[in-house]
Amino acid sequence: APMRQRTGLRIGLLGAESTGKTRLAGELAAHLRAAGMQAVAVPEALRAWCERVGRAPRPEAQLAVAQAEERQVGGGAAPGAACVIADTTALMVLVYSGMLFEDDPLYRFAIERQQGYDATLVTGLDLPCQPDGLQRNPSQPREPVDALVRTLLQRAGVPFQVVYGSGTQRLRGALAALGSTGVLPAQAMAAGPPESQARARGRQCQKGSGPAGGRRLFSPL
Repeated sequence: APMRQRTGLRIGLLGAESTGKTRLAGELAAHLRAAGMQAVAVPEALRAWCERVGRAPRPEAQLAVAQAEERQVGGGAAPGAACVIADTTALMVLVYSGMLFEDDPLYRFAIERQQGYDATLVTGLDLPCQPDGLQRNPSQPREPVDALVRTLLQRAGVPFQVVYGSGTQRLRGALAALGSTGVLPAQAMAAGPPESQARARGRQCQKGSGPAGGRRLFSPL
């Protein structure tokens, strides 16, 4: 029997740099399509902006980047999809901006949009890191970013689950998290995971112990 599809299901992936968000988004979408669900992975608008312009967005451009991210998720890049998996959301633009004031337009926009997602997954820090050098300061450790993501979600009352594991383990963990909350139907859980190739990753990120606080995480320009 064909799977009953919930219209406009939105799953947001959040996490620090090099924690497997892009790969997990693609594998989740492929898995759900194999199970008969119309699913699509939406790429990260912030990364695309940085690659196009060659630098991180300045403060005056950050709200526009966040809005572009959510327009993609809202249907611009995925018309008619039953399930949209966002390779990060406006909340990550907020995290890297350092504009952590509740009356700031970027803060309000990112929090309100995140509250509208059907599920939020945070990718854990168990994968080695390869800084991309574009949107983030290469010397910035991932731990403060991870802590800030969790703090913002908790303050906003957004439930989330953290996904760990490498390769297909990470995919299975994400599926288990989504299944346990009833976001995905049981039939979607039954399909076998898509083929995954292990990708060697090099150097480990520098570790840090201080809290994220209000630090600006975009590279200074």
